[in-house]
Amino acid sequence: MSASMYIVVQGEDPGFDTFVNGRALVRNEDALERLAIRLGVRPLIDFFSADANSMSLLIEEGAGNPDLLEKLPPPQWFPGDDGLATIRPLLQALRDDQSQLGSESVYLREELEEYEVVLQKTADRGLRWHLAVSWR
Repeated sequence: MSASMYIVVQGEDPGFDTFVNGRALVRNEDALERLAIRLGVRPLIDFFSADANSMSLLIEEGAGNPDLLEKLPPPQWFPGDDGLATIRPLLQALRDDQSQLGSESVYLREELEEYEVVLQKTADRGLRWHLAVSWR
């Protein structure tokens, strides 16, 4: 089963494609968090917010406790610029030192570039977003 970390933009239809791969980001979450802290920016995982929709999918797949749904805090939403303030320094670090995170660096850079595009469009439109995780 492989996990993917993806962007959810608030609202029914943001008017642009929000798909990002996010598989390398999940695999390297710890290393990315350490890099973010070293760079003095918010780790990506800070933008994670479970919404009832993604949680109920997890529970259907047997990965969660149904009682948790009632205790779920309301989803949190973040301005696009907040995400860009994390993504851009991470991208710069990966461009400056291509082996920063070993053989995964190239995949991480590609995925962060996809994130940057989606978050820029989110910011341009004044929308809000959060990260979610899916397991397939």
